[in-house]
Amino acid sequence: MPDGALPVLDVQDLKTVFQTRGGEVHAVNDVSFSLRAGELLGVVGESGSGKSVTMMSLLGLLPSPPADVRHGRVTFEGKDLLRITPEALRRVRGGQIGFVFQDPMTSLNPVYSVGFQLMEPLRKHMGMSKKQAARRAGELLELVGIPDAMRRLDDYPHQFSGGMRQRVMIAIALACDPKVLIADEPTTALDVTIQAQILELMKDLREKLGMAVIWITHDLGVIAGIADRVMVMYGGQVVEHAPVTELFSNPQHPYTRALLKTIPSIAEERAKRLTIIEGQPPILGAAPTACPFRDRCDVAFDRCARENPPRYDVGNGHDAACFYDARTGAPRDA
Repeated sequence: MPDGALPVLDVQDLKTVFQTRGGEVHAVNDVSFSLRAGELLGVVGESGSGKSVTMMSLLGLLPSPPADVRHGRVTFEGKDLLRITPEALRRVRGGQIGFVFQDPMTSLNPVYSVGFQLMEPLRKHMGMSKKQAARRAGELLELVGIPDAMRRLDDYPHQFSGGMRQRVMIAIALACDPKVLIADEPTTALDVTIQAQILELMKDLREKLGMAVIWITHDLGVIAGIADRVMVMYGGQVVEHAPVTELFSNPQHPYTRALLKTIPSIAEERAKRLTIIEGQPPILGAAPTACPFRDRCDVAFDRCARENPPRYDVGNGHDAACFYDARTGAPRDA
């Protein structure tokens, strides 16, 4: 994919706040990123970092209240998805942008057959007849590797294994030939063998269909094998963003370096303990006025407690939100 390709999705300064009994929770804080046609963007970070909430905010999938998308711009095919009508957004959601949720057993309706759930978006978004939708639903199940696809259209979710249910979810997300597919930790609940099969399936589908993909995960090992670019999130904001090879070879943010150290290696001594990141993620009770990682950081200094660092351009399509320059071993702007 050429570097100069126009973005199919462009997000600028997205902010989402939840109203709770204990006060406001600032879950997404001025997140900006873009996605180009045919590209796979990996979004990584530990639980609570804002990965899923960011992507659900784009498509109006959060209940309001308590969620409130305070500001931002989400441009898709010349339209700002935050400012179009609910009906127009429903046409985009499931039609031009597909979403694969983390747990297929809770995402699939247990009282409807898999065929019915596949045919529904085809009839609603594509205007197909029942016969046309049934034929296309069978083709979709075949596409995602489910054997005897036409016969299995009448089966219910509980009659499929966990890996097969996830394939059904992917088929539903692909039903209307979306330009963008958002996959929210789709392999987390699966064993490693099935996980590898789903990852291989996604590679094949992306090559066949040419769609852009956002893959949300906490597993940097998964990202290393499938992504073109990586966006690292912490405390509801983007702390580092780079091409995948650049991020692994030249991590700039202390949080990214800490995450990479937690990946086990077969080259290490068997008796060696896994590295952990000491401390706890921040409580997002207010918009950040300081670096959210400072209390867990081994290179933090006084400025980190006074200001929230912007994203500095470090070259090669790489930026990091950190006042400490990992290349020089000294503070920036000193």
